[in-house]
Amino acid sequence: MKGLKSPENGRKINPNYFNQSNQMPHLLKNKDLEVQIDLPDENYRLSRFDWTGKIVSVKFKGKYVSGVEKADALNENLYGKGFYNEFGMDAALGFEEAEIGGEFHKIGLGYLQKDSHQYDFQQKYKLSPAEFLIEKGSNLIRIQCLSKEINGYAYHLEKEIKITYDGFNIHSQLKNTGQKAIQTTEYNHNFLALDRNLIDKDYRLSFPFQLNPDYFGENVNPEKAVDIGIDDFTFNATPKQQFFFSELSGGKLVNAHWKLENFKSKIGISETGDFPPSKVNLWGWEHVISPELFFNIDLEVGQSIKWVRAYRVFEIGE
Repeated sequence: MKGLKSPENGRKINPNYFNQSNQMPHLLKNKDLEVQIDLPDENYRLSRFDWTGKIVSVKFKGKYVSGVEKADALNENLYGKGFYNEFGMDAALGFEEAEIGGEFHKIGLGYLQKDSHQYDFQQKYKLSPAEFLIEKGSNLIRIQCLSKEINGYAYHLEKEIKITYDGFNIHSQLKNTGQKAIQTTEYNHNFLALDRNLIDKDYRLSFPFQLNPDYFGENVNPEKAVDIGIDDFTFNATPKQQFFFSELSGGKLVNAHWKLENFKSKIGISETGDFPPSKVNLWGWEHVISPELFFNIDLEVGQSIKWVRAYRVFEIGE
């Protein structure tokens, strides 16, 4: 395809070769932006986040706009960072049908071993990787994940990450190649820290809809450091404890969009999806903030679905 070059086209990763990494991260770059992407067999190889979408860092005019899940982690590759995404946070594909000791799918990485009757996305499960295909280009990378069938479930995931003149786009396509319907969700965690500034009064996170805390699913704001406005979140202090707000739209149909600005560094970033989000959540800490737009997936056998997340990075006042 246009924009792709050999010899990387169609490179297969041996599913048994995941105890070490011998590949360099892929860098997408223009005059203002640098987007660094780890390949499936690089660095983070745990059982939560999608291995086809490991955007580990984004820099804009030399300033980082991406952050990390844990600022004090001895090994940051054991946690989320950058723009990691996840499928099935609440219910992994085929978990209920799997027997204890059996396998179930975690879309985008492989097969997890069931060890209890309750799925927990934060647990580190034993896993076996799926098959991956990689195609590289100067302005994009395309990674496919092909699964085997387990308990009637199977899929083909394709992810294309492409740099644009003022940001980057993530094009995703999921096809149901199994014998049962696929019902799941996908979201990008968006670990953000603009110019690595702590979360404080210089930040503003805005949405294209009104916020009413009475209709939120959860409202965890232990220090009251987060102020909720008509359509935005601001901060009166740096939160030393984690904060979390779920179902920000209160169940209403809204546009998939958010915008984060830092008035100290005078830069901002926004995300726009081409889908109505099934829910909108917000998580953060003193060093990071993570707005999350969830995409609902309901695929009958043989069906496929596409969706796009478009990110724009900008200078405030431009």
